[in-house]
Amino acid sequence: MRDPYDVLSVDKSATQDEIKGAFRRLAAQHHPDRNPDDPGAQQRFKEVNAAYQILSDPQKRAAYDRFGPAVAGGAGGPFQGVPFDVNDLNLDAIFGDLLGALGFRHGDRGTLQKEVKITFEEAAFGCTKDVTYERVEACSDCSGSGSAPGSTPERCSACSGRGRVRVQQGVLPIALERACARCRGTGRIVIDPCKTCRGAGLVTKERTIEVTMPAGVENGATRLVERAGNAPRPDRAAGDLELTVRVSPHELFRRVGDDIVCSLPISFPQAALGGELEIPTLEGKGKLKIPAGTQPGMVLRVKGKGIPRRVMGGRGDQLVEVTVEVPTKLTAQQKELIAQLAREMGEGVHPQQASFMDRLKGLFG
Repeated sequence: MRDPYDVLSVDKSATQDEIKGAFRRLAAQHHPDRNPDDPGAQQRFKEVNAAYQILSDPQKRAAYDRFGPAVAGGAGGPFQGVPFDVNDLNLDAIFGDLLGALGFRHGDRGTLQKEVKITFEEAAFGCTKDVTYERVEACSDCSGSGSAPGSTPERCSACSGRGRVRVQQGVLPIALERACARCRGTGRIVIDPCKTCRGAGLVTKERTIEVTMPAGVENGATRLVERAGNAPRPDRAAGDLELTVRVSPHELFRRVGDDIVCSLPISFPQAALGGELEIPTLEGKGKLKIPAGTQPGMVLRVKGKGIPRRVMGGRGDQLVEVTVEVPTKLTAQQKELIAQLAREMGEGVHPQQASFMDRLKGLFG
């Protein structure tokens, strides 16, 4: 077999789009219908198609890159002349068995994931939540054996009760051990199955646990509850339960680090003259002093009214963004009073406006 990269005239770093484009071009060029007088066109077309079958499949391509022509029974490999279908090459199984031989274990560990919704205030000050969920656990009626009460499972004849069998996998010249398919690695065969779990040794049950959320927990944080997940097998310990915290948005506050931010609309007289206003806080109503001459967009800080700090101790602050409301409906008398105020104030009392006009004049000459 020729190198499929040479057949399609692409580099080994070629993308799938480049491989597909090369195949379409060469397949159209060498198609037998377009070359009726060329007896070699059919063979070239088959060669192009075979090369594309390998390089268009990520698993087959990885196998060829690793083992070369041996995966197709071609010359030059350690198994030359031996027929071999690349579809029989299970890379996941091969490398999984190799890792197992080196002492590594893979597969389902029974980890279970679930979201827990809490309020903004619960996230700020901490809370205790009851979490109800379903998990897979050992059947209590048969103690996980899968056999009906009074009966016992028999030893698996395929693996002699070991739960593991030796197999020759793909092109590897060595025998590897893997879980016995007949007993699913348990080493036992259930003859009289338990009616509750139907011989599986596992059942699905609803469980409720109490979980404590610390003060200051953030949206997207995870909490791990050990051994509260699924049992992957009756004879194995349960995995962990991974809880992802989802904090509901607040109608008034938003969180920035350990600080909370809210907006406060005030009137023009309040902004100009100052005063003391009632504001909402996480703990209820509070007081905020508005200094005279407060400008729109100014941020006022209330110390120690934010989120409890989890590392340094203490609490963040509450930041109040001031917005000045301009009335949209005025009586004739109100309009006259405002006009009178404008005449009285003149332009000298608008330092920001004056500064802006100076910069504008400098920009446009």
